[in-house]
Amino acid sequence: MTKIIAIFNQAGGVMKTSLTMNLGYHLSRKHKVLLVDTDPQASLTTFMGLEPHELEEIVADSLLTPETKLPIHHNLHGMDLAPANITLSAVELQLSAVMARELRLKQALEPILNNYDFILIDCPPSLGILSILGLCAATHVLVPVQTHYKAFKGTELLLDSIKQVKKHINPKLAIAGFVPTLYVNANQDKVILEALEQQLSPLAKVYPKIPRATAFADAVMNSQPLAVYDPKHPAIAVLKKIALGMEKL
Repeated sequence: MTKIIAIFNQAGGVMKTSLTMNLGYHLSRKHKVLLVDTDPQASLTTFMGLEPHELEEIVADSLLTPETKLPIHHNLHGMDLAPANITLSAVELQLSAVMARELRLKQALEPILNNYDFILIDCPPSLGILSILGLCAATHVLVPVQTHYKAFKGTELLLDSIKQVKKHINPKLAIAGFVPTLYVNANQDKVILEALEQQLSPLAKVYPKIPRATAFADAVMNSQPLAVYDPKHPAIAVLKKIALGMEKL
């Protein structure tokens, strides 16, 4: 069965998009992988080497018109991509009067499920309808959490959102794990990392920390996964462990 994993956190700047791209890359070494960009900022689309403003077809077309096939760009570093651009921001308003709108992404993915082993959904940094669409379409949710006090405090609201989706719309949604991100070797990060492990490990696996590293930004500037840009970077070992964990779900 295809594993559909929403990478979700309502906070911005927690490495959500970088994690989506790099995790997708490592999974694509052995599996067929589709990345889905549901963020109007279209960072994932940009990271993958496309120019969002030049795209005539994006994910929004399939969300608003169910009979429209999901637009897919093939074989970008071994992955496929359903892209986004800023026009996706209008979807929330346009879907406001649509019945069962939460299911639109799930319905858009159904015709292509047999084509992929993994579908990774890069959700926007919000608790709006676009994130709900991702969580409703997903079989699992993977949560990156920055090892910072403010980000840590926000996990309670995040977990409640997942709980509400699971209760009311997608009862099979499971938490795939938590990924501490942007870790630096400072006292606050150490304390928060310990708190994350203590409080979240009863809910799902807490993966090894991903360090703050300029190599991620440098790789993005070259539209490359980290493993392509810098194959010997120490963070790659962590990304491989997360990919292995997704395979075992």
